Amino acid sequence: MSTPMSSGVGSCNGHPGEPVTGSDPAAAADPSADEDRRCITVPPSLQMVALLGAADELIRVVEAAFPAVDVHVRGNVVTLTGRADEVALLQQAIEELLAVLRTGQSLSPETVARAIEILRSDSPQPRPSELLTASILTSRGRSIRPKTLNQKRYVDAIDAHTIVFGIGPAGTGKTYLAVAKAVDALLAKRTARIVLTRPAVEAGERLGFLPGTLSEKIDPYLRPLYDALQDMIDPERIGRLMTNGTIEVAPLAYMRGRTLNDAFIILDEAQNTTPEQMKMFLTRLGFGSSMVITGDVTQVDLPSGARSGLRVVESILQGIPDVAFIRLGSRDVVRNPLVSRIVDAYEHHDAGEEGTREPVRSGRHAR
Repeated sequence: MSTPMSSGVGSCNGHPGEPVTGSDPAAAADPSADEDRRCITVPPSLQMVALLGAADELIRVVEAAFPAVDVHVRGNVVTLTGRADEVALLQQAIEELLAVLRTGQSLSPETVARAIEILRSDSPQPRPSELLTASILTSRGRSIRPKTLNQKRYVDAIDAHTIVFGIGPAGTGKTYLAVAKAVDALLAKRTARIVLTRPAVEAGERLGFLPGTLSEKIDPYLRPLYDALQDMIDPERIGRLMTNGTIEVAPLAYMRGRTLNDAFIILDEAQNTTPEQMKMFLTRLGFGSSMVITGDVTQVDLPSGARSGLRVVESILQGIPDVAFIRLGSRDVVRNPLVSRIVDAYEHHDAGEEGTREPVRSGRHAR
């Protein structure tokens, strides 16, 4: 997938190297497997600790992912010995990690694991270094970028379509990346304004009975959108942009009866819309505008018996040009790694419950 860049790759010519961590003799378990040995010379411009990690934490991730390959390091030379196919794949992975380091970015265990996952994928994928260095927006010295393949597909879909649905569990970056794309479009003058909205479903969109001013009643439901904005724009500037209407944050009920032209519109927590509310929102689309709708269909807070507009909209809009549905999963969670395992556990639990439910009876003998 990738080719050597400025680092040297080839035969080792007698440098057995020194083991960085304990090796797994998995390659020896299959005597019929072809073995290979390759050396990668890391250029002097890159520090070895940047590739290996503090206390060898990065190379340990590599060895866990490639048990059929022995990894040794001497000086700035990394020696790979083991099953030929795994050696070749690991060489590609190291070259991609070096390409990321050349951009000035640092590596983390998560970055290394994602690069390996991309290379092991059977379907055609972008190079890991291209994915891991693709920046949407740079704010306060920090780059905001997709971190997984599905996140990259999501971001690309936003560029290519007028309406995009991002569906997936918490922590997959659905809202955050959408807000980053909106801010980028605003700063680049590709859109005139940003409209962010959520259904205030916990209060049934009837906020009158809550104490405080209207702003105080609404703010708790819109706080996640404010938080995302404040990560990308100075708070003082946000205040000015909201005052002049360039950025609007409002409950979904406030969208009724409007036509939104020249706007980047984001509907968050869309699983808490009814089908009627979803239709109302989608038909607000005006000229020169784009929409991103995000939500998690496993966390619907609507009253019992109410249908989620996000659950039914795909079957309604399927096949309509310029509309894209992107699904993210537990592998796209970029919060604490435990969140990904929690998402998987709930999915397995829900699948088990579906399999044990009694079939719904109908007809005269139904009870």
